[in-house]
Amino acid sequence: MLTEVTELIGLEVYTEKGYLLGTVEDVSVDTDNQCIYGLYVGKTNPLLVEDGVAVLVPYRWVKAVGDIIILKKFPSYVSLSGTEKI
Repeated sequence: MLTEVTELIGLEVYTEKGYLLGTVEDVSVDTDNQCIYGLYVGKTNPLLVEDGVAVLVPYRWVKAVGDIIILKKFPSYVSLSGTEKI
């Protein structure tokens, strides 16, 4: 059971298809509503994110948190121009 938001840092993030996206480097928190806004995933898989740049994944895309994080959705490819490739 997650007791502190800092426990998310360092966890590997996987897509719904089982591909490793990257590792959580930071967490974006909405202090007004006291909830997690997103996960800052660094050193991303270049097969999923152009040039392996870091991305902020909305927390609403998270399906499960345990020893790893599993997403319920993620684009098939994220390019730096902002357009998704299918």
